[in-house]
Amino acid sequence: MDVLIILLALSLLILVAYRGFSVIVFAPIAAMLAVVLTFPSMVLPYFSGVFMEKMVDFVKLYFPVFLLGALFGKVIAMSGFAKAITAFTLKTFGPNRSILAIVLVCALLTYGGVSLFVVAFAVYPFGAVLFKGANIPKRLLPATIALGAFTFTMDAFPGSPQIQNIIPTTFYRTDTWAAPWLGFLGGMFVFATGLFYLQWQKSKAKKRGEGYGAEHINEPEENPQEKKVSPYLALLPLLVVALANKGFTYWIPAYYGNTVELMGIPADGPIEVSRLAGIWAVMIALILGIVSVLVFAYKEVGKNFNAEINTAVTGALVATLNTASEYGFGAVIAALPGFQSVRTYISSTFSDLLINQAVTINVLSGITGSASGGMSIALAAMGDTYLSAAAELGIPPEVLHRVASMASGGMDTLPHNGAIITLLLVCGLTHRQSYKDIFVLTGVKTAGVFFIIALYYTFGIV
Repeated sequence: MDVLIILLALSLLILVAYRGFSVIVFAPIAAMLAVVLTFPSMVLPYFSGVFMEKMVDFVKLYFPVFLLGALFGKVIAMSGFAKAITAFTLKTFGPNRSILAIVLVCALLTYGGVSLFVVAFAVYPFGAVLFKGANIPKRLLPATIALGAFTFTMDAFPGSPQIQNIIPTTFYRTDTWAAPWLGFLGGMFVFATGLFYLQWQKSKAKKRGEGYGAEHINEPEENPQEKKVSPYLALLPLLVVALANKGFTYWIPAYYGNTVELMGIPADGPIEVSRLAGIWAVMIALILGIVSVLVFAYKEVGKNFNAEINTAVTGALVATLNTASEYGFGAVIAALPGFQSVRTYISSTFSDLLINQAVTINVLSGITGSASGGMSIALAAMGDTYLSAAAELGIPPEVLHRVASMASGGMDTLPHNGAIITLLLVCGLTHRQSYKDIFVLTGVKTAGVFFIIALYYTFGIV
C-alpha cells in the first residue's frame, strides 16, 4: 500500500507536467497527498520541515548557476553570436552533412555554457532552412537538436557547465571535470551511436521518397538586414567560459583551502569549499563569459536590454523553482515508508553499487521528467550511502559523479520532459510526428551510462 501511495503521487505529478500545469504549484500538492495518505496528522510538519527546507536548500545552492546561465544564453543570442556560430558551422559542413553540422553546433553551444533551451531557439531557424534545402524530413530535426544539446555535452563530457554536471559536485566533493576519460568515451559512444541512428533514418526516408514535408508551422523567416558577426569573434565567449571554468576549478580550492570561516558573521559552521568549488568555478566562468560578450557587442545587446534581461531572469526563476519543487517533492517521498521499500527492492535487485546508482537516478529522472530533479532526489536520499560504499570498494568519487551525471540524462527525456515539450513547440512539430526518434536517443543515452560502467570495471579507466 505504501508503494502504491508513492506511485499515485508520482502519477499525479507526471500527469500535470504532461498537460502543461506548473510543477511549482502541483509538486507540493502531490507530495502532501502522499503524506495525507500515509501520516494524515503530519502534513504541516512535512510541508515546512521537509518540502520547504529542501526546496530552499536547492535554491540556495543552484539559483546563481541558473541565473547566470540564462543571462549568458540571452546575451549570446542578443549579440548575434549564437546565430553566427550556427550559420558558420552549417555552411562549413554543407547540406550533405546537415545532421552532423547541427549536432556539432548544438554541442558547441551547450558545452560553451549556453542554456539548453536557448540552444533550441538559436539553432532551429538555421536547422530548418538546412533540412529544407537538403530535403531531409523535418520530423528528424528535434531529435538532431536533442542529440547535440541534451546528451553528451550536457552531462558526459568533462567540464560541462550545465547543471546536470554540477549537481554531483555538492554531494561527492568533486568538480565538473570528474572522471574525464570515462566522460569523454561515454560521450563519444552516445554521439556516434546517435548520429548513426539519425543518418540511418535519413537514408530510409530518402529511399521512400520522403522529403522535408509540406504545410509545416512555425517556419523560420530570414532577415537579410541583420548584422553579420564574425564566427571567430562569436566563439570567444565560449572559449572564455571553458578556460575559466577549468582554471577556477583548481584555483579556488588552492586559494581557500578545505574550509573558510566567516569572520564576524553568525554561521552554522565553516564553509566547505570542496562542496562549493565546482559551483563557484562555473559562476565565475559565466560572469566572465557575459563580460566578454558585452565588451565586443555592447550596442547589439543594449538595443532591448531591459526587456530581454528581465525575460532571462524570469526564465531562470521559473526553471530554478520548477527543479527545486521537484527536489522538495522527492525529499518528501524519500522520507515515506514506500520509498524505503522501493530502495530496498532496487538494492536487492541491483547489488552492484554503480549499477544501483545508475538505475535509481534513471528511474527517478524518468518519473519526474527532469535530469536535475531526479538526480537531486536520488543523491539527497542516498548520496552519503553511495559515497561510503564506494570508499569501502575503492571506487573514486569521480566515478560516482560521472555515472550519476550521465544516468540523470537518460530516461529524463520521456514525453513529459519540459525541454522536449519546448523543443517540439519551437520546431512546430508534435509528439506524434517526432517523439519516436527522440525516444530512441533516450535509449542510446541510457545505454551510455552502462557503457562507462563496463569500461571502468574492465579497464579501470577514470
